Formats: sequence, C-alpha cells, structure tokens
Amino acid sequence: MGTDADEGRREWARHWQYPELPGLDLLRAHYVRHTFPRHAHDGYVIAAVTGGIEEIGLPGHVLRAGPGSVVLINPEVAHTARAGVPEGWAYATLYPSRELIAEVAAEIGTLRGTPGFTTDMVTDPQASRTITEVHRAAESGNALAADTMLRAVVARMLTRHAGPLPARTVRGTGGTDAEAARAVLEDRMADPPSLERLADELGTSPFALLRAFRDRYGMPPHTWLTDARVRRARRLLDAGTPPAEAAVTVGFTDQPHLNRHFTRIVGVPPGAYRRERAGQGASDG
Repeated sequence: MGTDADEGRREWARHWQYPELPGLDLLRAHYVRHTFPRHAHDGYVIAAVTGGIEEIGLPGHVLRAGPGSVVLINPEVAHTARAGVPEGWAYATLYPSRELIAEVAAEIGTLRGTPGFTTDMVTDPQASRTITEVHRAAESGNALAADTMLRAVVARMLTRHAGPLPARTVRGTGGTDAEAARAVLEDRMADPPSLERLADELGTSPFALLRAFRDRYGMPPHTWLTDARVRRARRLLDAGTPPAEAAVTVGFTDQPHLNRHFTRIVGVPPGAYRRERAGQGASDG
C-alpha cells in the first residue's frame, strides 16, 4: 500500500475481500482526480472519510463528507462521488452484502423487515475510527478483531440510523414499463436494443420510457446499463473469468472498454481487482 507519506501525495486504492469476513467488500483509497460516475450497489455502503472532502451526489442533493463523517447508502441508490477539495479525499469503505446486514439486524432484534438507513451521513468519529480499524485488522490478518469491530459498527449504524427499507413503489404504467425495460436490458446486456426499439417493444414512447426509467432507477437506461455491465463483470472476475472474456460477455467492445468503465465505477482496474480476488496481494492503482 505504501507509506502514509506516499499515500498523502498520490492516488492509490485497494479493493479486496478478507476471507474471514464473508459477505463484505473492502475499499481503502485516496482519490484526487478520480470521479465516480452515477452508479449503484447491490448491497450497502458504510464509508468513513479519513481525510479531505468527498462530495457525494445523491438523488436530490449533494453531501460534503469530511473526517469523522460516516456515509450511509442503501442498496440500489444511484449516486456519484468526487473530490470536494483540491487535495482529494481519503476513506475506508465497507460494502456489506444484504445478507450480512440482515444477519446483524436479526442479532440486534429491534428491526423488522429489511433494514435500511434513514439518513445518508452522520458525524460519528468513533464509528469512523472503528471502520478504519476493521480495515487495519483485516490487513494484518487479525480475524477476531476485524469481525468483532465489523459487527459492532454495523450494529451501531443499524441501531441509531436505520428502519425498514422503503419498498420500491411502482407508479402506474410508467413504473411497470421501467421495470420491464430493466429486465430486457439485463437479458440482452451484450446486444441491447436502442431506446426507440425498446420503447416500441414495450408499447410506449422513448421520452416516456426515459422519464419513467430515470424516476425509477435514478439514471437513464444507458447509464444504468453501463453500471449493470460492470456489476456483472465483477461477478465474472470473482469466478476467475479473465478480464478480456468478461468484457465481451457483458457487452463491452474489448478489454480497454471494460477497463475504462470498471475503473471509474469500482475505483480500481479490473486486473488489480481480479488479482486481489485470486489472493495475489495488494495492488495500487
């Protein structure tokens, strides 16, 4: 990873999994020029900003998170991220799966249904430090400490800042059309129809479908498709698929095309991501 002095002067990132913490992805990084385009996650985001300022674009508003802040994002919530100051931002992020969150929520016993965060940012230096310590314990191979602190900080966030996850409402025909369009795009990811053809297949107009899809998923269909392709490519890389093969499978023209979008959305190149999954050690970039 480099020394702390090195980390303060350049961009670096490590996106990985610790085998002793199933259902969790870890990202610790310092970004200066990197910007995350609009995207969403299958699971949750619990991020502790440790330096600089991160600007997070959420539906209807923008957050500015600094040291001591914890950013909380529910599954499938579209968002962007970029530096809010010239020196960028550093953070330690936990990406717990829905299953992990449900497990901790069940242990707490006070939440009913699927839990969801009720706020998107809190000032909680203690939780921020704990999140960072989860990373450091995992990096040093201390499974007992990492698991203990992970469950403690997730329980703290759920107890203080969570309730039932709001159900996705489908408003009339528009919502139904948006969900149908998503299903078509998922099924035909490698060779998707044009917006006009997709709308024609669903018996609506391109503009109406575009508006309904954006209302439903927080981004237009082409942006959603790029994000979905990267998500599917991640699953293929997790299974050991070479990046070039994964690129073509999900509908990118070639590996450089995958590299560009994967790096923007995930925060590390697919090669570094796959090496971490294969247990070949950390990789900056």
